[in-house]
Amino acid sequence: RNFMRDAEEIACSRRMNSLTLNRHTEILEILEIPQLMDTCVRNGYYEEALELAAYVRRLERKHSSIPVIQGIVDEVRQSAQLMLNQLIQQLRTNIQLPACLRVIGYLRRMDVFTEAELRIKFLQARDAWLRSIQASIPDDDPYFHITKTIEACRVHLFDIVTQYRAIFSDEEPLLPPEGQALNEGAIFHGWVLQKVSEFLRTLERDLRRGVGGRLDSLLGQCMYFGLSFSRVGADFRGQLAPLFQRVAATAFGKAVEEAVEKFREEMNSYTLISAPAVLGGGAGVPVPTAQPGTLQPPMVLLDFPPLACFLNGLLVAFNDLRLCCPVALAQDVTACLEEALGEVR
Repeated sequence: RNFMRDAEEIACSRRMNSLTLNRHTEILEILEIPQLMDTCVRNGYYEEALELAAYVRRLERKHSSIPVIQGIVDEVRQSAQLMLNQLIQQLRTNIQLPACLRVIGYLRRMDVFTEAELRIKFLQARDAWLRSIQASIPDDDPYFHITKTIEACRVHLFDIVTQYRAIFSDEEPLLPPEGQALNEGAIFHGWVLQKVSEFLRTLERDLRRGVGGRLDSLLGQCMYFGLSFSRVGADFRGQLAPLFQRVAATAFGKAVEEAVEKFREEMNSYTLISAPAVLGGGAGVPVPTAQPGTLQPPMVLLDFPPLACFLNGLLVAFNDLRLCCPVALAQDVTACLEEALGEVR
């Protein structure tokens, strides 16, 4: 009886070994799936890796109770996590639209993010790349820094907007109708608003640091930047005027203040007795003839050098203001000029 039982066990074991030998190729293929998955991910064969992951999910549903299958599933999940990190990392590089479409297609097939989460991940990754571009711009010269920032934002930010719209194709308005919850499109519009606000803060900071007499050139570049963004519904040119208005008013006020201060210094050492010496010993000064239709300062001011220098200071301030002169500054300029004239009276 014991012999019969032992013989049955041996026969059963033999049949199992024979079956294993006959299915050796299939079993080996299954056991090599984790290694094959890892190789595909590391070499960038994401299409094949996704097919392997789908096959392993089917295996798990059918044979989840088998420890070997569960081990294979765990290893494949680790490789899938590595693939997810690699795909997101690609979005943090200078990637073009066709590659973006492929990467988002792979992420959608992995089914690890909802549609809203996928949009956020895309914007976060592209934003990280854009910030790295901006951080590489030298910050020593304010004018150089802001012009390069404008160029980088105008080109790269517009590319990101184009990529987003090609991938996710929102057809929603900027603001949803009253009483309706915010839709997924609000994620994108909120991000664009944040980037515009960051640019305006950078512009204001560099303007305060001083850009010399190139305010008109900078205004033209900023206006062109805002105009290009009007094509994607994010025209921010209206927010540029107050920034440049403040800078122009500050520069004019500073120039007038310097002219007044210089007038005071010269008046401290000026006497009417020394006037002929200043004017070259009383020699006649040729008076240039004024061109028709032009305004010329009265030549009698040459008899009083402090007043002539003060007038020159004012003219320099107005010439600088002429390059970038918002109409809204009319009252401020008038008040500043009246105050200066009141001090030299």
